[in-house]
Amino acid sequence: MISLIGIDQFPIDHCAQMSKKKTTEPVGCLAVLLKLVGIDLGRVPTDKTLPFHLRDNFLSPAELSFYHVLLQSIRGEYTVCSKVNLSDVFFVSRPNENQGYRNKIDRKHVDFLLCDSKTMQPLLGIELDDASHAKKKRQERDQFVDQVFAAAGLPILHVPATRGYNVSELSEIIRSSLQSKKPVTRAPKALNGERFCPKCQIPMVQRIASKGMKKGQPFWGCTNYPDCRETVWGDDSSAV
Repeated sequence: MISLIGIDQFPIDHCAQMSKKKTTEPVGCLAVLLKLVGIDLGRVPTDKTLPFHLRDNFLSPAELSFYHVLLQSIRGEYTVCSKVNLSDVFFVSRPNENQGYRNKIDRKHVDFLLCDSKTMQPLLGIELDDASHAKKKRQERDQFVDQVFAAAGLPILHVPATRGYNVSELSEIIRSSLQSKKPVTRAPKALNGERFCPKCQIPMVQRIASKGMKKGQPFWGCTNYPDCRETVWGDDSSAV
C-alpha cells in the first residue's frame, strides 16, 4: 500500500524549484507528489512504435482485375476513385437530429466511383458483387447503400464479379447507367459469355446431374450452393 506524506509536511520550496525548471513535463505540487510514488504524467514511452503497417494489396485481385477493365471501358472520359467512404460522398441533413444515419454511412464504402475529370463531381457508383453479396447480411447492407444513393440522386451500378469482362459491353452498361433515370442498375448478364444466377446475380458453374430424370445431362448451378439452389437447364431455370 502506498503511503503519501501529508501536504503540510511536503517542502513547498522544493515544489517551487521544480516549477521553475524549463521542462515540458507537468509541474506543480501534484505532479511532484505523483512522481515521488512512481507516476510520471509527462513521460511518453519512446521504446514502442505505432502498430501501423502497409497493406500488401490495396485492392483485392478481383477488384484490381475489374479496375483495369474499367479504365479501358471509360476511355479516359472519367476519373475512377476506388474504395470511397460514403461519408465523403454524402452528407446528412440536420446532423444533430440524424446522427444515427451519419453513423450508418461512416464505415461503409462504394467499390468504385466515377467522377467528372474536371470538377471531380461524383457521377456513378459501381459495386463489384462477388459471392459474398449473396449472404443475407451483405444483401441488407447492399440494400441500404442503394437507398442512400437513390435518396441523394446518384445512380449506382452493380456488376457481378467474374474471371473476365467484355470491355465494350461494360462500356455500354456504364453509358446506359449514366443516362438512365433508374437509381439502381444491375448488369443483366455476364460480361464474358458466362451465365449468372438469376437469383443471386453471381457466376454459375456447369455441372452434370447425378440423379433424377435428367441424370447425365449438363446444367448450370449457382456457385452459392447449397445456400442457393437455383439451376438453369438450357433456357429454363428452376429450383432443385
